[in-house]
Amino acid sequence: MANNENLKPLLFETETEETLKPLSFEFQNDKHEGFVPIAKTISNDLKNKESNFVFFFGTAESGKSVILSSMLYYLRSYAGVLRPKLGTPNTKEANVLLSDFFENIRQGVLPNRTTRDQVTRLDLVFEPNNRSKRVVPIDLTFLETSGENHKDIRRGGSYHSSIETFLNANIPLTFVIVTSYESAYKDDSLINEFLDELERKGKNLKSVNAILVISKWDKSGRMDVESAEALDSFISEHLPMTSQRIDTYGLSKTYYTVGSVQNTTGSERINLLNLSTAEVLSKWLYRSIVGYDLDYEGTFWERLKFSFTN
Repeated sequence: MANNENLKPLLFETETEETLKPLSFEFQNDKHEGFVPIAKTISNDLKNKESNFVFFFGTAESGKSVILSSMLYYLRSYAGVLRPKLGTPNTKEANVLLSDFFENIRQGVLPNRTTRDQVTRLDLVFEPNNRSKRVVPIDLTFLETSGENHKDIRRGGSYHSSIETFLNANIPLTFVIVTSYESAYKDDSLINEFLDELERKGKNLKSVNAILVISKWDKSGRMDVESAEALDSFISEHLPMTSQRIDTYGLSKTYYTVGSVQNTTGSERINLLNLSTAEVLSKWLYRSIVGYDLDYEGTFWERLKFSFTN
């Protein structure tokens, strides 16, 4: 379990839509005045699909950005090496973003709100420090968008095209569904509309990889839950419709906190960082993708080998 420290989160913006560019034509004379070139069509097929995509769902100020930043900090500081994936369109931006994330989290600064109609996309490679051959490096692509965009699906509405592109693509998607301790009761209906939207897009909820996260659990006065039953009781009381979906389809659920957060001079800052729930969620994500725990002790022969090398 990670030690408590003083730290801060990060900010990130990455555009996903390609820019429309006219076709290039060369003429030997100027007789074609008024000719209108045809714009290239944007394909719904995503480039660089060879990854494990993690999509964050949640309303504004639910804690999505804080969860993402603290998870990345845990993976890089305690679980292995986390670096931008080379050869992706946003490699340089990812470097800048990660640098800002880790610099900020050490100062206790919470992330800015994500820009509406944009998808933050981080293409990363995670290499675990576990030496077992079964605990393999993986590509991770984290996707996040403004909470305001998620409200667009209310009453049969649709997402902005930048989000639809990812949800419609044939890619391995994990869904992290976030609601906060204080606003869970208000998000119950919207979460169910999102799950309905996934089913309309052909995603079988009985086999989808998803987890419900109750963020800002420190607002309860505790940094942990008293018991698994206490978490179940909170979800059942505040999110009755979502609770039924979670139980029926066997989806995962957990709580989350980044530690002690105080409001000073009109803004919230972390004054004591707790990465225990970042560890839990990161390990769940890795196991759900690979099938082995991050701290898997290895086969018998690997354990024997490690005992001689230590």
